[in-house]
Amino acid sequence: MSTLTDTRTATDRPPFRLRHGAGFWVIAAAFLAVMAFSTIPTPLYALYQARDGFPTWVVTVIFAAYAVGVIASLFLIGHLSDIAGRRRMILIAVLLEIVAAALFLVWNDVSGLIVARTLSGVGVGALTASATAHLSELRAIARPEEGPRLAGTVGTAVNTGGLALGPLIGGAFAQFLPEPLLLPYAVFLVLLAVAAVAVALVPETVERAEERPAYRPQRISLPVEARGAFSAAAVAAFAGFAVFGLFTSLAPSVLAGTLHQTSHLLAGAVPFAVFAASAVSQIVFARVSGRTQLVLALVLMLLGLGGLAAGVLAASLPVFIVSGIFAGAGVGLQFRSAIAVAASLAAPERRGEVLAAIFLVAYIGLALPVLLVGVALILWPLVPVLVVFVAAIAVLSVPAGLRMLRRA
Repeated sequence: MSTLTDTRTATDRPPFRLRHGAGFWVIAAAFLAVMAFSTIPTPLYALYQARDGFPTWVVTVIFAAYAVGVIASLFLIGHLSDIAGRRRMILIAVLLEIVAAALFLVWNDVSGLIVARTLSGVGVGALTASATAHLSELRAIARPEEGPRLAGTVGTAVNTGGLALGPLIGGAFAQFLPEPLLLPYAVFLVLLAVAAVAVALVPETVERAEERPAYRPQRISLPVEARGAFSAAAVAAFAGFAVFGLFTSLAPSVLAGTLHQTSHLLAGAVPFAVFAASAVSQIVFARVSGRTQLVLALVLMLLGLGGLAAGVLAASLPVFIVSGIFAGAGVGLQFRSAIAVAASLAAPERRGEVLAAIFLVAYIGLALPVLLVGVALILWPLVPVLVVFVAAIAVLSVPAGLRMLRRA
């Protein structure tokens, strides 16, 4: 059984280890870098498409390969930081992203993109729950009097903030710099290598058991009375990440095909605005009650989803962008609430496992709806498919939000 540990003293701490307070910010920075790298290709899909001539539904397959990698990783290894240690799993995740960056550089036809995106997804799946739990534990040791609020805010903010930065960076490279299908990956290859070295210096917070339990895939063990709360949190996470999936896979196609906007920078700026709104909403409203956050999440999600449908029907760029920002802010608050609910249901030694489960459901939401959209695009035009998509997400979000609201 793994336990949170801070038993080392100043005299027996290895000289090459950072203090827990500094380690907290190193893990936050590495988390940010990995999540940014995972969305770098968003505005570049149009360039790959123009170069290789594949249809829009292939974009959804390439994107879904990433989400499938995340799902497989969360199911198979995402929970192992409770046993193997947080730092070790985070370091493995960063190393996987380094390999993915190298693949983007040397093998970037459709098959290579699918392999690289899958591997990137495996790294993200290994990282998300491990880094979220590690941040919480490092801060608890460094500042035991502080409470969990800052660690929770930083964890969710760097997650969504990294997702926001990736498309903006990729779009800026595509708009202003040469070799946009190579240079972003080369830069992140260096950044990720630096992150790997820094993560290796962070102290561990899980004491490894002398006898390791037998390996098993992801599962959760919750009391019967807690399963309803977990299912509500899981559906909320699923619906929120479905919105993210829309913007990280098809936003450039919507901008170019429906709204007639071909700027690469805009193709990156729109997903950036959505994810940034998600991160900012979590920071701005961090000190309000959980109940108020849930009410705001529901209102913002409904406004955003309704506006997205109106924006594509009216072919209005301002409506599409503003509605995406509203939806992103709602998703941020909804996902933060889902994480808080899931974490509250778990004993400390099961926290990584339960967080891995909630991320697993979230990334199924990232992949499955986008794959269904890709299939639908083979048969029907983009606009009606998107209208049905946002309606379905609203139908999922409202009941889940209301159930969490009753619990709050």
